[in-house]
Amino acid sequence: MREVRLSRFERVRGRLRRAYESGRESVRRARADPTTVADGGPGRAAATGGVDSTGEAGVASPTSPGPAAPPSATVVGAEPPAAMHNSTASRDDADVPHALRIAAAWSWRLIVVGVVFWALLKVVATISIVIIPLAIALLLSALLAPAVGWLLRARLPRSLATAVVLVGGLVGVIGTLTLVVNEFIKGVPELSKKSSEGVRQIQDWLKTGPLHLSDSQLTRYIDEAQDWINNNTEKFTSGAVSTAATLAEVLTGIVLVLFATFFFLRDGSRIWRFLVRLLPVAARWKVDDAGRASWETLGAYVRATVLVAFIDAVGIGTFLVIFDIPFAFPLAALVFLGAFIPIVGAALSGVVAVLVALVDSGPVTALIILGVVIGVQQVEGHILQPLIMGRAVAIHPLAVIIGIAAGVVLAGITGALVSVPLIAVLNTAVRRLAARTVPDTPPDAVVVASKAP
Repeated sequence: MREVRLSRFERVRGRLRRAYESGRESVRRARADPTTVADGGPGRAAATGGVDSTGEAGVASPTSPGPAAPPSATVVGAEPPAAMHNSTASRDDADVPHALRIAAAWSWRLIVVGVVFWALLKVVATISIVIIPLAIALLLSALLAPAVGWLLRARLPRSLATAVVLVGGLVGVIGTLTLVVNEFIKGVPELSKKSSEGVRQIQDWLKTGPLHLSDSQLTRYIDEAQDWINNNTEKFTSGAVSTAATLAEVLTGIVLVLFATFFFLRDGSRIWRFLVRLLPVAARWKVDDAGRASWETLGAYVRATVLVAFIDAVGIGTFLVIFDIPFAFPLAALVFLGAFIPIVGAALSGVVAVLVALVDSGPVTALIILGVVIGVQQVEGHILQPLIMGRAVAIHPLAVIIGIAAGVVLAGITGALVSVPLIAVLNTAVRRLAARTVPDTPPDAVVVASKAP
């Protein structure tokens, strides 16, 4: 009887030991794999010693080893997994503050964009002898395109219409330059004489004015200036050699401008369609819409700039003729060319007119001409530019100044001429590409249906 009781006791104790060992094994597995705790896996069963809510031991399965646990069970001492943001790829990223991750993402992307932009500038600087003539040819094409369109509507062949417009433009430019040079040659002797008189007046003022310089001091300063010129003759000579090389580049650029302008006017549409076909099909209509809008902006800008420059030249040139200032026509032509550089171009060319008036007619007339130049600039900035340019090419003055400064640094005077129309074109292109509207279907588009209607 005693042996039977002992055997029963041993059997109960064995069952308890096996349940205890199973519970410990479940806890070890839950600690090794914390995700099963959050999913209601073996870890929860281990916390209850392998007994479910009904008091029965869970049954192990291949997918969930060990006894099962009730949904409300928790594991004491186990930490829940940290929540991860959708933008994170690992738990290490989740430990980094969200603001810092966003700043780092922006930083490396900006670095990549900056490197690409720097490389692009290097390439443009290397082939600037080709890029600059092509840019000038685009400007001329935008200016002359309406004239070609008029001739095409008059039933002229495209090549003949383009040649007529291009030759007519060349004749006008060459004739204007001839008049300017002839008038300049005629007026140089008189201007030189008046310049000498102006220099003597300055010498008299230095003697009798507040400086009270003596003849010996004036002579010493003049001798020092002469010595400086003699010592820098070699630099001037080397500059002349570089000027000869620059002249060859200028002639090459002029030839390239003429050829490029001719083909842009004749085959511009076909060239653009060829470039658009190189893009993916999904992007063609969007890019084509942005490119055509940019071309319209460029044409409007060039034509408006020519009109504004003509008004500036006529306004300043009229007062130069009224006050009998020499080189009135060349100075008006200089104002016309300078007006192609917005804000600063016409002002700088007007300063030349003021200096000529100072040398020729004295300070009173020079002040009057200065007032005329300032008045014309005010009319241009507040009336002509908003009225003629319109909203299509409206650019903030700060962007204009920054663009001109960057253009001067990168490509000199040519860069100043090209920078502002480039900003206008980029402004229109970016606005069109960023718009969420779908471009209109081209009138000549062919729609191919997958099934017959």
